[in-house]
Amino acid sequence: MIPRTVLFGNPARLAPEISPDGQRLYFLAPDDGVMNVWSAPLSRPEQAEPVTHDRGRGIRTYGLCHDDRTLYYLRDVDGDESWRLYLLDLDTGAERCATPFDGVQTRVLAHNRWHPGTMVIGLNRERRDLHDVYLLDLSTAGLTRVAENPGYLSWVIDTELRVRGGTAMNAGGGMTVHLDGEPWLDVPYEDVLGTRVIGYARDGATLYLLSSIGANASRLFAVDVATGHRRLLAEDPTYDVKQVELDPVTRVPQAVVFAKDRDEWVFLDEDFAKDVDRIRAELILRGVDAEVYVERTERSGERWIVSVVRGDGPVQYHRYDRAGGRLDFLFTHQPELDGHQLARMEPFVFTARDGVEVHGYVTWPHGAERRALPAVVNVHGGPWARNSFCFDEEALWLADRGYACVQVNFRGSTGYGKHFRNLGARQWGAAMQDDLLDAVAHLTGPIDADRVAIMGCSYGGYAALAAAAFTPEVFRCAVDLCGPSNLLTLLATGAPYRSPLRAFMNAQVGDPDRDQHLLWARSPLSRAGDIRIPVLVVQGANDVRVTRAESEQIVAALRDNGQPYEYLLFPDEGHGLVRPANRETYYAAVERFLAEHL
Repeated sequence: MIPRTVLFGNPARLAPEISPDGQRLYFLAPDDGVMNVWSAPLSRPEQAEPVTHDRGRGIRTYGLCHDDRTLYYLRDVDGDESWRLYLLDLDTGAERCATPFDGVQTRVLAHNRWHPGTMVIGLNRERRDLHDVYLLDLSTAGLTRVAENPGYLSWVIDTELRVRGGTAMNAGGGMTVHLDGEPWLDVPYEDVLGTRVIGYARDGATLYLLSSIGANASRLFAVDVATGHRRLLAEDPTYDVKQVELDPVTRVPQAVVFAKDRDEWVFLDEDFAKDVDRIRAELILRGVDAEVYVERTERSGERWIVSVVRGDGPVQYHRYDRAGGRLDFLFTHQPELDGHQLARMEPFVFTARDGVEVHGYVTWPHGAERRALPAVVNVHGGPWARNSFCFDEEALWLADRGYACVQVNFRGSTGYGKHFRNLGARQWGAAMQDDLLDAVAHLTGPIDADRVAIMGCSYGGYAALAAAAFTPEVFRCAVDLCGPSNLLTLLATGAPYRSPLRAFMNAQVGDPDRDQHLLWARSPLSRAGDIRIPVLVVQGANDVRVTRAESEQIVAALRDNGQPYEYLLFPDEGHGLVRPANRETYYAAVERFLAEHL
């Protein structure tokens, strides 16, 4: 078996970046068991040494500034999401916290090559529910507030680092984009998740917009700033745009990626297409079938980092040199996986009970006969997200232990257009849950319908609790990580800075003022007395999205009703588990729990 520490412990190396001046390579790797930033000469990655020295939860978000001497990273306290911004002087090794404010969350909004000494950040320092905009001087760490938040959920900033506007939610769940002091675009609630300002071109004459208004799926437009005229650049009738690749110098789109069963690239720039095609062709010669992603952090644009995601092997990182068309292997994220035979996720599609087409993925145990296999329905979080073809350590682990891992992109999931997405509106515990049941029915035969578990994190944890409460006859056991048990208390709590999302949540989940009966009926807690299968409940004590009370309500009900349960509370975690020791405790408990009940 693949050791859990290999799958769920710290990766060996992760998230490489080339410095903007092209001289050095940076990446995340463990230092004394804690993830830190390492650096090496670009041509000698084996000479890497750590440049940060965190001894807490580890660093997972970092970046390099265009002043060619500053590295920044974000760190919170035990998962409380009160992110602080740290600046490291790469010349002297001096480090300082630029936002040392208790209970304040830092958001990095913008930094670019044209203003190398300045960063734009958001801070909810004055009001805990809204982030104002500040300019950060990288040389002095001085902060200057340049925009007070009038109620925006997000900001629009141009390449001159000027605040041009923002997006604000409306009472009915819709959204308005404001630009230059005026309402610019009204977005109906059904198009909110399909509409987003990408940003301004460098010349300032064009704004790029993703929008599903007037179509089923999000489309990419170029908008003339002076006239408002829109020019369509890319669209698909069914699938949303997953990613837009911008030219780092002109900030003009060069390609879009559509989120299908596998990524589909549409190129808008011939030279960029040639480079990506050259990379793909080289990988094919090496026998690699994978998704390809590029990072272009180096200013000259001549050297890229290429991430190669196979699904049935560790993520590979390569350096691509445009001038010679060379693709040089750097490292994988976890070389200890190289000696193991890994399964590979496969797409599947079925028709739900009401005729809706639903997509998903199954990861089958490698080499096993696909007949009467025990299965785990692993439900994604969000729920406004989706499963995609990727390296999925949970799917690989479950398949390695002999389970078919079933991942369903139930209605409400993103990527499949607004019609499918909005079929999930106000359907928590109802049609969204039915899609999971219909997937089990569709796969019965290859899987054993009498040996199916359900697990998930966040919304996935809610779905696991809902399955245990509403349809315990379908599942043998359920695992809930950070999942809400009571939709009324979920909508009433959470960090103050999540309040701009309230109108959206009311439209998509239910309005606590008008829909109390519906929300309570869809809450697993309301039918805790019907749970008759074992439940493993797991919670981070510092979770600001799904608070500790959500787990402890359902645990108290299970205890009072004399029903079988286990409860793991991690005092130094938030929404999800980060520390390797905690992840080992969790996955060991889940592995034992599944083995016992399946």
